[in-house]
Amino acid sequence: MRIPTTVLALGALLLGLTQTFAQTAALYRWVDDNGLVHYGDHVPPDFADQGHEILNDQGVAVHYVEGTASDEELAERARVTADEEADREAATERARLDRVLLDTYLSVDEIVRLRDQRLDLLEAQIAVTEQYLTNLTARLMELQQNASRFNPRSPDPDAPPIPENLVLDIDQTTASIQLYEDTLNRTRIQQRNLTEAFARDIQRFEELTGS
Repeated sequence: MRIPTTVLALGALLLGLTQTFAQTAALYRWVDDNGLVHYGDHVPPDFADQGHEILNDQGVAVHYVEGTASDEELAERARVTADEEADREAATERARLDRVLLDTYLSVDEIVRLRDQRLDLLEAQIAVTEQYLTNLTARLMELQQNASRFNPRSPDPDAPPIPENLVLDIDQTTASIQLYEDTLNRTRIQQRNLTEAFARDIQRFEELTGS
Protein backbone atom coordinates (compact mmCIF):
# COMPACT_ATOMS: atom_id res chain seq x y z
CA MET A 1 0.00 0.00 0.00
CA ARG A 2 1.36 3.40 -0.94
CA ILE A 3 1.59 5.91 1.91
CA PRO A 4 0.52 9.43 0.93
CA THR A 5 3.27 11.98 0.71
CA THR A 6 1.49 14.26 3.19
CA VAL A 7 1.52 11.48 5.80
CA LEU A 8 5.28 10.93 5.33
CA ALA A 9 5.92 14.65 5.62
CA LEU A 10 3.83 14.85 8.78
CA GLY A 11 5.71 11.90 10.29
CA ALA A 12 9.07 13.50 9.56
CA LEU A 13 7.90 16.74 11.11
CA LEU A 14 6.70 14.97 14.26
CA LEU A 15 10.01 13.07 14.51
CA GLY A 16 11.96 16.30 14.21
CA LEU A 17 9.85 17.96 16.86
CA THR A 18 10.34 15.00 19.16
CA GLN A 19 14.12 15.09 18.75
CA THR A 20 14.19 18.85 19.27
CA PHE A 21 12.11 18.52 22.41
CA ALA A 22 14.37 15.77 23.71
CA GLN A 23 17.41 17.96 23.15
CA THR A 24 15.89 20.98 24.84
CA ALA A 25 14.57 18.83 27.67
CA ALA A 26 18.06 17.58 28.60
CA LEU A 27 18.97 18.13 32.26
CA TYR A 28 22.50 18.69 33.49
CA ARG A 29 24.03 18.10 36.89
CA TRP A 30 27.34 19.62 38.02
CA VAL A 31 29.18 20.42 41.24
CA ASP A 32 30.55 23.86 42.07
CA ASP A 33 33.80 24.73 43.82
CA ASN A 34 32.11 24.46 47.22
CA GLY A 35 30.89 20.94 46.56
CA LEU A 36 27.27 21.94 46.02
CA VAL A 37 25.31 19.99 43.41
CA HIS A 38 23.40 22.02 40.80
CA TYR A 39 20.84 21.10 38.15
CA GLY A 40 19.82 22.99 35.04
CA ASP A 41 18.93 22.79 31.37
CA HIS A 42 22.43 24.04 30.54
CA VAL A 43 25.82 24.26 32.24
CA PRO A 44 26.85 27.83 33.10
CA PRO A 45 29.97 29.09 31.29
CA ASP A 46 31.90 29.26 34.58
CA PHE A 47 31.52 25.49 34.97
CA ALA A 48 31.68 24.50 31.31
CA ASP A 49 35.25 23.25 31.67
CA GLN A 50 34.33 21.01 34.60
CA GLY A 51 32.96 17.50 34.43
CA HIS A 52 29.18 17.20 34.47
CA GLU A 53 26.42 14.64 33.97
CA ILE A 54 23.56 14.55 31.52
CA LEU A 55 20.32 13.18 33.02
CA ASN A 56 17.32 11.68 31.29
CA ASP A 57 13.73 12.76 31.93
CA GLN A 58 13.66 10.46 34.96
CA GLY A 59 16.69 12.11 36.55
CA VAL A 60 19.03 9.20 35.85
CA ALA A 61 22.54 9.99 34.64
CA VAL A 62 22.95 8.65 31.12
CA HIS A 63 26.21 10.28 30.13
CA TYR A 64 29.22 11.90 31.78
CA VAL A 65 31.11 14.72 30.07
CA GLU A 66 34.75 14.92 31.07
CA GLY A 67 35.94 18.34 32.14
CA THR A 68 39.17 20.03 31.16
CA ALA A 69 41.85 18.79 33.57
CA SER A 70 44.72 20.92 34.86
CA ASP A 71 48.34 19.87 34.48
CA GLU A 72 48.36 18.77 38.11
CA GLU A 73 45.22 16.66 37.62
CA LEU A 74 46.62 15.09 34.48
CA ALA A 75 49.86 14.29 36.29
CA GLU A 76 47.92 12.75 39.19
CA ARG A 77 45.81 10.65 36.81
CA ALA A 78 48.97 9.45 35.08
CA ARG A 79 50.53 8.56 38.44
CA VAL A 80 47.44 6.63 39.56
CA THR A 81 47.27 4.81 36.23
CA ALA A 82 50.97 3.90 36.45
CA ASP A 83 50.55 2.66 40.03
CA GLU A 84 47.56 0.54 39.07
CA GLU A 85 49.45 -0.93 36.12
CA ALA A 86 52.44 -1.69 38.36
CA ASP A 87 50.13 -3.41 40.87
CA ARG A 88 48.58 -5.52 38.11
CA GLU A 89 52.00 -6.52 36.78
CA ALA A 90 53.20 -7.37 40.29
CA ALA A 91 50.14 -9.53 40.90
CA THR A 92 50.65 -11.31 37.57
CA GLU A 93 54.31 -11.95 38.35
CA ARG A 94 53.43 -13.17 41.85
CA ALA A 95 50.92 -15.63 40.39
CA ARG A 96 53.51 -16.86 37.88
CA LEU A 97 56.10 -17.42 40.60
CA ASP A 98 53.54 -19.25 42.71
CA ARG A 99 52.80 -21.61 39.81
CA VAL A 100 56.52 -22.24 39.29
CA LEU A 101 56.98 -22.91 43.00
CA LEU A 102 54.15 -25.42 43.15
CA ASP A 103 55.23 -27.08 39.88
CA THR A 104 58.85 -27.41 41.04
CA TYR A 105 58.49 -28.80 44.56
CA LEU A 106 56.29 -31.39 46.18
CA SER A 107 57.25 -30.64 49.78
CA VAL A 108 59.25 -28.32 52.01
CA ASP A 109 61.86 -31.06 52.41
CA GLU A 110 62.63 -30.87 48.69
CA ILE A 111 63.20 -27.11 48.95
CA VAL A 112 65.48 -27.59 51.96
CA ARG A 113 67.53 -30.27 50.17
CA LEU A 114 68.09 -28.05 47.13
CA ARG A 115 68.96 -25.11 49.36
CA ASP A 116 71.56 -27.16 51.25
CA GLN A 117 73.10 -28.44 48.02
CA ARG A 118 73.59 -24.95 46.64
CA LEU A 119 74.87 -23.61 49.94
CA ASP A 120 77.37 -26.46 50.13
CA LEU A 121 78.71 -25.50 46.69
CA LEU A 122 79.13 -21.91 47.78
CA GLU A 123 80.85 -23.01 50.98
CA ALA A 124 83.30 -25.01 48.91
CA GLN A 125 83.99 -21.99 46.69
CA ILE A 126 84.56 -19.84 49.76
CA ALA A 127 86.99 -22.36 51.24
CA VAL A 128 89.02 -22.53 48.01
CA THR A 129 89.09 -18.74 47.68
CA GLU A 130 90.21 -18.31 51.28
CA GLN A 131 93.04 -20.80 50.70
CA TYR A 132 94.15 -18.87 47.61
CA LEU A 133 94.13 -15.67 49.64
CA THR A 134 96.21 -17.25 52.38
CA ASN A 135 98.82 -18.41 49.87
CA LEU A 136 98.89 -15.10 48.03
CA THR A 137 99.24 -13.12 51.25
CA ALA A 138 102.18 -15.24 52.31
CA ARG A 139 103.68 -14.80 48.85
CA LEU A 140 103.29 -11.02 49.04
CA MET A 141 104.95 -10.86 52.46
CA GLU A 142 107.87 -12.83 51.07
CA LEU A 143 108.20 -10.53 48.07
CA GLN A 144 108.01 -7.40 50.22
CA GLN A 145 110.65 -8.75 52.54
CA ASN A 146 112.87 -9.43 49.55
CA ALA A 147 112.19 -5.94 48.18
CA SER A 148 113.28 -4.36 51.47
CA ARG A 149 116.90 -5.12 50.50
CA PHE A 150 116.70 -2.82 47.50
CA ASN A 151 116.47 0.91 46.93
CA PRO A 152 114.12 2.73 47.61
CA ARG A 153 112.81 0.35 50.29
CA SER A 154 116.15 -0.33 51.94
CA PRO A 155 117.49 2.10 54.56
CA ASP A 156 120.97 1.52 53.04
CA PRO A 157 121.68 4.44 50.68
CA ASP A 158 124.06 2.21 48.72
CA ALA A 159 121.49 -0.52 48.19
CA PRO A 160 120.99 -1.52 44.54
CA PRO A 161 117.74 -0.52 42.79
CA ILE A 162 114.89 -2.96 43.05
CA PRO A 163 114.71 -5.32 40.04
CA GLU A 164 111.87 -4.65 37.64
CA ASN A 165 110.70 -8.26 37.73
CA LEU A 166 110.38 -8.04 41.53
CA VAL A 167 108.26 -4.88 41.25
CA LEU A 168 106.10 -6.58 38.63
CA ASP A 169 105.70 -9.67 40.83
CA ILE A 170 104.62 -7.54 43.78
CA ASP A 171 102.09 -5.63 41.66
CA GLN A 172 100.62 -8.79 40.16
CA THR A 173 100.36 -10.52 43.54
CA THR A 174 98.68 -7.45 45.06
CA ALA A 175 96.18 -7.33 42.18
CA SER A 176 95.45 -11.05 42.58
CA ILE A 177 94.77 -10.59 46.28
CA GLN A 178 92.31 -7.80 45.50
CA LEU A 179 90.63 -9.96 42.87
CA TYR A 180 90.17 -12.91 45.22
CA GLU A 181 88.95 -10.65 48.03
CA ASP A 182 86.31 -9.22 45.69
CA THR A 183 85.35 -12.75 44.62
CA LEU A 184 85.08 -13.83 48.25
CA ASN A 185 82.83 -10.88 49.11
CA ARG A 186 80.56 -11.56 46.12
CA THR A 187 80.28 -15.24 47.03
CA ARG A 188 79.35 -14.41 50.61
CA ILE A 189 76.71 -11.95 49.39
CA GLN A 190 75.40 -14.63 47.02
CA GLN A 191 75.31 -17.06 49.93
CA ARG A 192 73.30 -14.64 52.04
CA ASN A 193 70.89 -13.80 49.21
CA LEU A 194 70.39 -17.49 48.44
CA THR A 195 69.56 -18.24 52.06
CA GLU A 196 67.02 -15.41 52.17
CA ALA A 197 65.47 -16.42 48.83
CA PHE A 198 64.97 -20.02 49.93
CA ALA A 199 63.51 -18.83 53.24
CA ARG A 200 60.92 -16.81 51.28
CA ASP A 201 60.18 -19.78 49.01
CA ILE A 202 59.65 -22.06 52.00
CA GLN A 203 57.33 -19.56 53.68
CA ARG A 204 55.34 -19.00 50.47
CA PHE A 205 55.12 -22.75 49.76
CA GLU A 206 53.72 -23.31 53.25
CA GLU A 207 51.18 -20.52 52.69
CA LEU A 208 50.04 -21.95 49.37
CA THR A 209 49.83 -25.55 50.53
CA GLY A 210 48.74 -24.94 54.09
CA SER A 211 51.59 -27.09 55.32
